[in-house]
Amino acid sequence: MSSQTSYRFSFGPWNISEGADPFGIDVRPAFAHEKKFALYRPLGFEGVQFHDDDVVPGLDGLSPAQIQSKAADVKAMLLNQGLTPEFVAPRLWFAEQTTDGAYTSNSEQDRAYAWDRTKKCIDIARAIDCKAIVLWLAREGTYIRESKDARLAYRRILETIDAMLDYDPKIEIWIEPKPNEPTDQAYVPTIGHAVALAYASKDPQRVKGLIESAHALLAGLDPSDEMAFALAHDKLASVHLNDQNGLKYDQDKNFGGANLRAAFNQVRVLEEAGYGSRGEFVGLDVKAIRTQRGCPVTEHLSNSRAIFLHLVDKFRSLDQKLVGELRSDRDYEALEVYILRHLMGIH
Repeated sequence: MSSQTSYRFSFGPWNISEGADPFGIDVRPAFAHEKKFALYRPLGFEGVQFHDDDVVPGLDGLSPAQIQSKAADVKAMLLNQGLTPEFVAPRLWFAEQTTDGAYTSNSEQDRAYAWDRTKKCIDIARAIDCKAIVLWLAREGTYIRESKDARLAYRRILETIDAMLDYDPKIEIWIEPKPNEPTDQAYVPTIGHAVALAYASKDPQRVKGLIESAHALLAGLDPSDEMAFALAHDKLASVHLNDQNGLKYDQDKNFGGANLRAAFNQVRVLEEAGYGSRGEFVGLDVKAIRTQRGCPVTEHLSNSRAIFLHLVDKFRSLDQKLVGELRSDRDYEALEVYILRHLMGIH
C-alpha cells in the first residue's frame, strides 16, 4: 500500500456542457470549447481527456496535413497551459458509417471507415505527444442478438486491436467497457472482457483497461471490485469516477453523490494498490446537474475532486490495526459499524 500517492486529476471538455437532454431545452448558454482549457489548472486538474475531434474538429473532411496542423496548434496550447493529454479516443458513434457498429459492422465499407478513422486518431495522439488511445466500444453490440455473429464480432475487435498495435509500436490501448447504451447489449461489457482481450492480443503489455464507476454499476457490478480485478492483473490504466442511481441511463453524477460508501471503497482499493504512483490520472467523468444555471458551470468537477481527496483522508486515517484484528476475528458486524462511524466522523 502506498499512502503517499499524490494524485493527478483529469477530465474531458465535454464535462463542461450545456445541460441538454432529449426532452427539453438547454438550460445553460454554450461555453466555447477553446476557452475550457484555461479552467483546468485553477480547478486543480492537469490532465485532458480528448476525443479525436475535440483535437481536430471536422477531421473527416480534412487532409492529413490539415489534421497535423490543427493538432500542432492544440499541442502548443497544452504546453502553454501546463496541461497533459491523458488519452485520445476515436469518436466512432456519431458518423453515419458507425450506426450499426464500427469494427463489428456487417458492412465491409463501414468497417473500413472505422479503421481509417482509428488510424487518424492514433496520428493525432502522436502529434500531441499522447501515449494512449481509449476504445469506448459504444456501438459495438446489437439491439437484437440475431443481427450479428457475436463470435465473428469479437474476432474483429481483437483483429483491430492487433492492427492498432502494429500501426504504432509505442501506443497503448485502453479499453473502456460498458454494458449498454446506446446499444441494447454491448460487446466487451465488463473489465473482465477487456482483460481477456488484452491477454489475447499480440502485445498484452500495451493493452489495458479504463474503468468508469457508472459503467460497472450499469452492469450490476461493484466498481471497486472491477478496479481490484484490473489492478490484480496490472491492467488499470485509468479510472473515470462518477456515480449512478440504479440501472438507468448513464447519469455521470458527482463522485459519491449516490453512494458514498461505494465511493469510499473505490478510493480504498486504489489506495491499497498504490494507484497513481506511476503517474496514472484520476479521471472525473461527471456532468453538472441539468437544472444548474450559470456559465461556465464547473462546481461538479471541483466538488467531485474534493470528495475524492476527502475519502483519501478517510482511508489514510483508518485504524488499520483494528481493521486487521476484526478481519482475523471475522467480526464483520463490528467492522461494518466501524467503517460507517468513521465515514460519518463519529468517534
